[in-house]
Amino acid sequence: MAKRTVEFEQVIERGCGLDVHRDTVVATVMGKGIQTETRTFGTTTSSLKELGEWLERLQVTDGAMESTGIYWKPVLHVLREYPLNLLVVNARHIKNVPGRKTDKADSQWICKLLISGLLKGSFIPPENIQALRDLHRYKKKLVGTVASEKNRIIRVLEDANIKLSSVVSDTSGVTATYLIKGLIEGCKDLEKLVSECYHKKLQATPEQIVEAINGRLTPHLTFLLKAMQKHIQSVEEQLAEIDAEIERHIKDFEKEVELLQTIPGVGREGAIGIVAEIGVDMGVFPSEHHLASHSGMCPGNNESAGKKKAQEHDRGTNT
Repeated sequence: MAKRTVEFEQVIERGCGLDVHRDTVVATVMGKGIQTETRTFGTTTSSLKELGEWLERLQVTDGAMESTGIYWKPVLHVLREYPLNLLVVNARHIKNVPGRKTDKADSQWICKLLISGLLKGSFIPPENIQALRDLHRYKKKLVGTVASEKNRIIRVLEDANIKLSSVVSDTSGVTATYLIKGLIEGCKDLEKLVSECYHKKLQATPEQIVEAINGRLTPHLTFLLKAMQKHIQSVEEQLAEIDAEIERHIKDFEKEVELLQTIPGVGREGAIGIVAEIGVDMGVFPSEHHLASHSGMCPGNNESAGKKKAQEHDRGTNT
């Protein structure tokens, strides 16, 4: 039985499909007036400029590539200098035919889908929003690092049979921090240590707290606690620098941040996070439904034989 070839309507005259890797970019061009050709370029700046000049000579107007890890970013930044409308496309939307997976075949498939008008570009924010997003996401990582170290401190204290979490509600609060510092410094008079930081809001009595912190803190555990506290202090200094840099970047969007804070439950930190993730130009989203989908807050449709199947939400974005 003869194979049947499916032809797509061509809506873009000349296009380029890019299969991006860490060290190479495989580019395929096709369209009216040019011969279908595939070339491989390096990912250094000079090699990417060669790619841009090649596409400019061929008068290729449109291009597309997958949002693979972080490797697409330098390609986009360099090729933006050339007259090329470059789309960054969700990899799930352009899966190739199983069993036909090569870099050349991938770039050809991407190009074929592009010139047929079957690809939709992901939202790529302008560079100032990208910078703010990088800072905000890095801050979240650092905050998580501090929380993880504080949890490790509690586990070390439990190892020393110090039941601090049983007598204070917030093991990161002022009282708990003061007690931990005193224990690390080798304070022997526990009653005096507790009396110096005790206040009426604590549910446990001073005697109960003294009993809870009277454990077996060895030199080894003391060393671990000191190392963890130094790490926390270092990360908190970094966080202060990141906060200052975020404030510098957010100055251009103070009006939008103020408006977002009028939403119940959204404070300044949340407002900055919203601006960092979706920007301030809502014209890039055709409707609120597209915005919800981009943010991973909109379930997809997956129905077969009248039955709806569960579908995982998007957990993040490479763009």
